Amino acid sequence: MKSTILTLTAAMLLLVSCGTKKAPAAPATPVVEATATEAGPPESTSELAEGKSLYENSCARCHKLYEPKKFTQEEWKPILVSMQKKAKLDDVKMASITNYIHSQL
Repeated sequence: MKSTILTLTAAMLLLVSCGTKKAPAAPATPVVEATATEAGPPESTSELAEGKSLYENSCARCHKLYEPKKFTQEEWKPILVSMQKKAKLDDVKMASITNYIHSQL
């Protein structure tokens, strides 16, 4: 009986330690996307450089980088939304990447 309990306890500890750690949910905030058609000040070169750096470093960890001109702005939108979740990027970083990509189109 003791060996059964010890075996089950060891198995549970193994399962719990191998489980994924869940991060706290981020508050839902709207993604700010700047487009060429919106009225407002253009992004500064430092903001675009930050977006480029984030794109190159965050996205290249998992796959090859695509040239921004490979897709249209409409094609990039669902790609960026799905990649934000996979790369675990917050809305501010994602907005920087989006602004960089849109500036290259």
